[in-house]
Amino acid sequence: MNILTEYKIPVGSWAKTVVDWLTTDLKVVFRVISAILDSSINAMLFVLDAPYLRGSSLEQVYPLFMIVVFTAFAWFMRRSVGIAAFTLLGMLFIYNQGYWKETMQTLALVLAATGVCMVIGIPIGIACARRPWLYSAMRPVLDLMQTIPTFVYLIPALLLFGLGMVPGLIATVIFAIPAPIRLTRLGIISTPPSLVEAAEAFGATKRQVLTKVELPFAMPQIMAGLTQTIMLSLSMVVIAALVGANGLGVPVVRALNTVNIAKGFDSGLCIVILAIVLDRIFRSSDEGDA
Repeated sequence: MNILTEYKIPVGSWAKTVVDWLTTDLKVVFRVISAILDSSINAMLFVLDAPYLRGSSLEQVYPLFMIVVFTAFAWFMRRSVGIAAFTLLGMLFIYNQGYWKETMQTLALVLAATGVCMVIGIPIGIACARRPWLYSAMRPVLDLMQTIPTFVYLIPALLLFGLGMVPGLIATVIFAIPAPIRLTRLGIISTPPSLVEAAEAFGATKRQVLTKVELPFAMPQIMAGLTQTIMLSLSMVVIAALVGANGLGVPVVRALNTVNIAKGFDSGLCIVILAIVLDRIFRSSDEGDA
């Protein structure tokens, strides 16, 4: 008898006990969170896809209007004819392929997940930069969030929030949030000590040093964290479709189930185009337009 295998540490049972406790005792809390996140995604879809125009004469015109808006936004953000032209042609291609609705659903999910990651990740990154012991404690957790198989935490997300966009959003946030935390911390600790000392010599408080010196210096890293979060969120699109999230992941999964090469390539290419457009728009100017 092998003692090491006979007495198995019940890690899975412990995890099940925790999830069972959450689903029973904190059911109301998760319902409120689910309602808030679902409302946020629906609000984005209200603007991006205008579901209220279904069946009207404006249904075919609105996507073209949004394509113009995206192109103008790309020009405003980067002042680059090339990026604006690529945004225009890329969005027109997606519309031509018939995946406009799915693309807007994916974009709403990505923007919601990115917003949650940045709102939570930046303050945590700042706290980790100021308190090294906190980052030392969080590092294993961050490693676990990005290395544990995604399907593992899709199961409790599905139990806690039900089918739909919300469990996909939660799983995406868990997978992507280490990027803004790590890069924000890196940007803050990379601030030259001479700049901090000069600010303190002129009587700046810790808050002023943070807002006037450290955060501006760390902005390229923070923007890199933003683009990394967007890319990681898009990589979760197909997996989120397995728990009921709408978007471009749905046709990809259907193409996989039916071995439909054409459908899989079309929908996959739309994901790639959306990823490139978002990366070029939100990339830090220090990284160039390559």
